[in-house]
Amino acid sequence: MKKPLTTILILSYILSFSQIIKEEINLTNNKISIPGTLSYSKIDKKQPLVIFIHGSGNIDRNGNQKGTPIQINYIKALADSLNNQSIAFYRYDKRTSIPQNLDQLKDITIDDFVQDAKVVIHYFKSDDRFSGIHLIGHSQGSLVAMLAAKNDVKSYISMAGAGETFDKIVVQQISAQNPELGNIAKDHFIELMEKDSIAAVNPMLQAIFAPQNRSFVKHWVAINPEKEIKKLNIPILILNGDADTQVTVSNAEKLKTACSKAKLEIIPKMNHLMKEVNSLTENQQAYIDAKYPISPKMLETLIEFIK
Repeated sequence: MKKPLTTILILSYILSFSQIIKEEINLTNNKISIPGTLSYSKIDKKQPLVIFIHGSGNIDRNGNQKGTPIQINYIKALADSLNNQSIAFYRYDKRTSIPQNLDQLKDITIDDFVQDAKVVIHYFKSDDRFSGIHLIGHSQGSLVAMLAAKNDVKSYISMAGAGETFDKIVVQQISAQNPELGNIAKDHFIELMEKDSIAAVNPMLQAIFAPQNRSFVKHWVAINPEKEIKKLNIPILILNGDADTQVTVSNAEKLKTACSKAKLEIIPKMNHLMKEVNSLTENQQAYIDAKYPISPKMLETLIEFIK
């Protein structure tokens, strides 16, 4: 792997009475830019480093998605919380969130996200400021991190990760709202995998099965997280919130069944964006309102596992 080009700007600020150092780091994967932010406590001993792998969509390093109402900095909030516990954190812009990358995204697959993650791991693997690298993969990032975690990583954490192939997850989500449309989606997936095309896409499913998305979808469907998690020989923590309406608890349970050595924790009142909520209304509001806190129980579990 080529050594990534870097530009580092070191900043510091005071947060909760402890000094936190920030470094802006510009990494590249060939022509793809994947800049990010490293933040860590200014202490004399080595500290663990978390690398966060984001979910699907055009997510930036803070957890925001341009063009959507999701502007709540949930990844940054997690970073701040862990920094206060002397856990370093690296978060980076997903390649799909950066305008200058857009002309390089033709024929993109999950493996491209895996290679980006490997660039980041490679950059930090010999950094003697840190005691080890811990990957957190969120949602789609659970699979990406799972595939990237085979070398130079001390532990792997699946946060709201799928326990089945992508097609099964999508069919379940659609069927919960519209059983008939769920059956149509299932047929579309079968046709795509068998014939590499779909003769007539249901208009309500165009966002998934549009021609420009089919190669990506087909590649994603072919990767089974239940098989991939078995290949890891490092400590594994599987986290899922019981208020997560996107990736249900059953997914975490399937990952645990596939890999019995993993630790499984179901977090009460935690939604898909790691926020603590007390009702369905709060769950929906937490996607667009930053006032909802990162789940304290999840943080407690995460810190105990990492340390």
